[in-house]
Amino acid sequence: MEEIKISQNLSKEEKYIELVNQVNLLIKHETDLIANLSNTCSAINEVHNFLWTGFYIVKEDELVLGPFQGPVACTRIGFGRGVCGKSWEEKRSIIVDDVEKFPGHIACSSKSKSEIVIPIFRGEDVFGILDVDDTRYGTFDEVDEKYLKKIVELIEKKLI
Repeated sequence: MEEIKISQNLSKEEKYIELVNQVNLLIKHETDLIANLSNTCSAINEVHNFLWTGFYIVKEDELVLGPFQGPVACTRIGFGRGVCGKSWEEKRSIIVDDVEKFPGHIACSSKSKSEIVIPIFRGEDVFGILDVDDTRYGTFDEVDEKYLKKIVELIEKKLI
């Protein structure tokens, strides 16, 4: 597969359905984690044109920046800190309509207005976080959460 081909005329949900299928094709036969994370965040960003899409990987007691698309990002995030650290601590997805109203938000970019984070599990433990930010308030909803979780599940299958 050389490029993501999804019509911009589709609804958000239809785009995600196509995106999940194409990400599956992208990573299905690749065994390298970094290659898979890189192509996954690139595909998400290409289809939805978010401000920032990327991964943080748990290393000891911190989340460490992994592959991403977008402006320069925070390199390390502590357990329970910011939206990503809170998602890791609580082992759940978090949608933030206005990042300025999230207690303890870490501002990696002043352009970021809304955010969604999805934990990636290896067994019972959080392996990493998929983090997506956008320049608009209230960008993310249950549709984003549902399909970003499906994309994360494709990655989780590769971690076994």
